[in-house]
Amino acid sequence: MQPVVVTIRDSEIKLGQFIKLASLVESGGIAKEVIAAGDVTVNGSVDTRRGKKLRDGDIVCVGTLCAQVKTDATEDDFFDEATADDDFDPEVWRNL
Repeated sequence: MQPVVVTIRDSEIKLGQFIKLASLVESGGIAKEVIAAGDVTVNGSVDTRRGKKLRDGDIVCVGTLCAQVKTDATEDDFFDEATADDDFDPEVWRNL
């Protein structure tokens, strides 16, 4: 079965948070239980650390349900033309 791709905003996410976000479990309490029981694999290996940091490309499975971490590449180069301050003067900022 192909893993579902789940996009996150940051460059990493904790295992407990991710399995809840990816709907691999129904709640944070259940996430804690299945991780502690050794029912969660990360990239094919059992991991019992709820705070394990997951990064882009990691594949997490709970039983037969799997999800892959995808980071949002647009986060680093975000620019909002509508709210940009065209009158910004770096010299004024430095001298504050």
